[in-house]
Amino acid sequence: MLAQCAGGFGAVAFSGLLADKSFGSRISPLAPKPSQFEGKAKSIIFLYMDGGPSQVDTFDYKSALEKYDGEDPRKAIGKLEPTQFNNIGKVMKSPWKFKRQGSSGQWVSDLFPFVAKEIDELCVIKSMVAKFPEHTSGNYFLHTGSGLQGRPSMGAWFGYALGSENQDLPGFVVLNGGLIPPGGLDNFNSGYLPAAYQGSVFNPGDAPIANIKRHGSAEIQAKKLRLLRDLDEESLEQVGRVDQLESAIANYETAARMQIAVPELLNLSSETAATKEMYGLNAKFENTQTFGRNCLIARRLVERGVRFIELTCPGGNGDRWDQHSGLKEGHEKNALSVDQGIAALVVDLRERGLLDSTLVVWTGEFGRTPFAQGGNGRDHNPFGFTTWMAGGGVKGGISYGETDEWGYKSIENKVEVHDLHATMMYLMGLDHTKVTFRFSSRDMRLTDVHGHVVKEILA
Repeated sequence: MLAQCAGGFGAVAFSGLLADKSFGSRISPLAPKPSQFEGKAKSIIFLYMDGGPSQVDTFDYKSALEKYDGEDPRKAIGKLEPTQFNNIGKVMKSPWKFKRQGSSGQWVSDLFPFVAKEIDELCVIKSMVAKFPEHTSGNYFLHTGSGLQGRPSMGAWFGYALGSENQDLPGFVVLNGGLIPPGGLDNFNSGYLPAAYQGSVFNPGDAPIANIKRHGSAEIQAKKLRLLRDLDEESLEQVGRVDQLESAIANYETAARMQIAVPELLNLSSETAATKEMYGLNAKFENTQTFGRNCLIARRLVERGVRFIELTCPGGNGDRWDQHSGLKEGHEKNALSVDQGIAALVVDLRERGLLDSTLVVWTGEFGRTPFAQGGNGRDHNPFGFTTWMAGGGVKGGISYGETDEWGYKSIENKVEVHDLHATMMYLMGLDHTKVTFRFSSRDMRLTDVHGHVVKEILA
């Protein structure tokens, strides 16, 4: 018994060493920080629908598309904006039926039978607009508030402003279903913020993070960690404060703690069979399993105090919500991947008393045109699209804003990406105008000089 447990004893000792405040006097950059005022949400789960789901095929029903289906959009709709590929086809009605769902009677298409059952928890924003009509700049804008590469991701901003309630895990975790969005890892970067706030990407499969399994005894690893820290501390004494060194010290220690915390996090043996079934872990479609598992892990991360969790879509390059052709087949596959897991996440958070303190956000980087690209696809559309939020201090069972009768352009209560970021910050107890970082002789912020809190959707 002693021989078999020896490694466990070492891990306990190592864990104690890492928790010991005498193991270096430097305060962790991820130490919890007070919010500026009392916010409703403590964590955010950001469900990123890579590629741009079509608003007129999901939550924004437009009867005019049925009436004018097959007509020239220049005659039916009027002046059209330039599109990504400038291959404008006919007005195209949705291939799916819409129904009013829940006691709130909100429109949901047949693409989302599971989410439809939870529509009364959702605040559906139908008037989103973006500044960029192509994926890479659109992704940077959605994630960082700027269409330029190299700015801090919103997850990094929340870690910078609030720290984390769990020092054994990163404050910003990306659960990658298999698709890193166009623009790459810079969507999750810390930019000019300290490197300790960058997103940690967990990939699908048995080895979500490189080197997560410890090699060698806990005692040897502790000695190596102490040596690295001593060397970096000595360098700091010589050259002064350098973010790369301070962040390296913090990241060494976080990585060591993760070797204990992550395997426990990803071990779902304590979850009931009913919970696994609800999330779709037994589904026939592999992508449903992958995304459902990540939704379940997101709930477990919230329970452990992680501040910001982002989920990307499962599958390969052809599985984005980016159907320039084959809209029906592509959107059905995408919805099948995510629908069950998302609904289960909302239900599970509610039943565990976590939904009120967890903000769930669903969105793509833009929407799609109400007319066809070619014959059976839709092109990019940043002029009006749908985002929804649930829990975390927003009103459930409402829709906010409107697009025109075609679902083409936002015409009422327009919500910009900066407004979305400002509202997310407000719900976490932060004034977006006061969360700043001095860089290049300027006080930088996620919302730049823009952004307004959408107070009408607050509970």
